[in-house]
Amino acid sequence: MKKLVFITGAKGGIGSAITEKLVSQNYRVIATYLTGNMQCAEHWFQEKGFNASQVRLFELDVTNTQECTIRLPALLEEEGTIDVVVNNAGIIRDGQFKKMVADNWYAVIDTNLNSLFNVTQPLFAAMCEKGNCRVINISSVSGLKGQFGQTNYAAAKAGMIGFTKALAFEGAKFGVTANVVAPGYTATPMIETMSDAVLDSIKNEIPLRRLARPEEIAEAVAYLASDAAAYITGETLSINGGLYMH
Repeated sequence: MKKLVFITGAKGGIGSAITEKLVSQNYRVIATYLTGNMQCAEHWFQEKGFNASQVRLFELDVTNTQECTIRLPALLEEEGTIDVVVNNAGIIRDGQFKKMVADNWYAVIDTNLNSLFNVTQPLFAAMCEKGNCRVINISSVSGLKGQFGQTNYAAAKAGMIGFTKALAFEGAKFGVTANVVAPGYTATPMIETMSDAVLDSIKNEIPLRRLARPEEIAEAVAYLASDAAAYITGETLSINGGLYMH
């Protein structure tokens, strides 16, 4: 049987690459999309050429604790098991802290950090019961080194790393690993809307002098999801071209 992967934020630049990579490795993916965005999700599904045996679209607001508490156990009962959870959903609401409004703080914390509880907690006990499962959380270089104008985002992404380390302890005796992938600047549609001048300034800060490709992030996720990574837990894999070192 195909292993089953649950991916939040599956439609984004990194999420799409992760989904495509795992499908190519014969995983079956449950791909979440935000409540009310069915038409957009179906367009993405068709554009990528997926079929129902490869990808199942799943409507879910990862910031809504009650919705996750109800819908995810029902999904588990329907599917029987989930082998891998990839918490990838994320947003940015950048701004200097002295000017930051509360709505932008809480929106980022809810989507990027509180979603880890909302999504993982209803599934974790079943993963422990099954054993040999994976939790993979997509953080950021911002959670390791901070970035100007990103106190909300950096706080959430750093929190993801602490969450993962603690979860790794709880899952270890059941063979459930928990790890982080922390990308640097990645060539997603959101980043590529920046001006050439801004992109050049970013690349000049990166020792490898380029952005990451989404596929490079996906390769790391695929490795951590595999049996080859069964002895890795509580770790953060940085993929940032040496930016943190710099």
